[in-house]
Amino acid sequence: MHDGQLDVDDAHAQRLIAREFPHLADAALSRVRGAGTVNAVFRVGEEVSARFPLDRTDAAVLENEASALSAFAAASTVAAPRPVGVGTGDAAYPWAWSLQTWIPGEVADPFRFAASAELADDLAELIRALRRAQVGERVFDGRGRGGELSDHDDWMAHCLSQSTGIVDTDRVATLWGRLRAVPSAGPHVMSHRDLTPANLLVSDGRLAGVLDGGGFGPADRALDLVAAWHLFDAPARARLREAVGASDAEWHRGAAWALQQAMGLVWYYETSNPTMAQLGRSTVSRLLGDQEITG
Repeated sequence: MHDGQLDVDDAHAQRLIAREFPHLADAALSRVRGAGTVNAVFRVGEEVSARFPLDRTDAAVLENEASALSAFAAASTVAAPRPVGVGTGDAAYPWAWSLQTWIPGEVADPFRFAASAELADDLAELIRALRRAQVGERVFDGRGRGGELSDHDDWMAHCLSQSTGIVDTDRVATLWGRLRAVPSAGPHVMSHRDLTPANLLVSDGRLAGVLDGGGFGPADRALDLVAAWHLFDAPARARLREAVGASDAEWHRGAAWALQQAMGLVWYYETSNPTMAQLGRSTVSRLLGDQEITG
């Protein structure tokens, strides 16, 4: 999926896990197939998952993620992975990798659960709980989404140039031009920062787990609202908004972040990860069809 990507096969992963964590040497290992774009993920036995980054990563980065994972799990209203350990690579896979606890559940489907009032309620409860976590002296780290919308103008221009024939680029450009100018809706709050369907686990129609909490930290209070357009139709979105208590500015900034994220998916993963590309297209379609957002 990425230039310079380094994959690890099942046998190699099992050797590295056995070397670093001997108590797991005999645990059954199976690759987790899905829409993930950052790690190759394996289930190790019944209670552990191994995550091998597809791009260069050092141990310090994964140790920081482990700290954020623990903080996220403590704040979350549902189960979330906790760190188990960080492993080192070898000549064939020279990067650090990590073990986390395994969280059961099925990945939230953005079409099957589009009208789910229950899931909208669960996500609103999660977002409110994350916002109650204390920011303290921490500040936005400047990485990715969650700071100034206008910082992403060049990226959006590039995405638009790559997306001709995939989405209605004229309407997307017009919408971005309006949303990028929406002022801040308040101080930064603690945020998951990537509440996409691939990171949300469902059981019996209810939110059962949240993955990838390693980015947990201060960010634009609207950022976690991206889930509204990634997952839901208009009535379920309205339910989530009311439960969160989002102001007009906050809601429109959430739409802006959802548009920025979706436009990065529609073309980049068009052939390498069709599931992610489809998510991007469906999110853009929901945004363009949202009359409040489009005006």
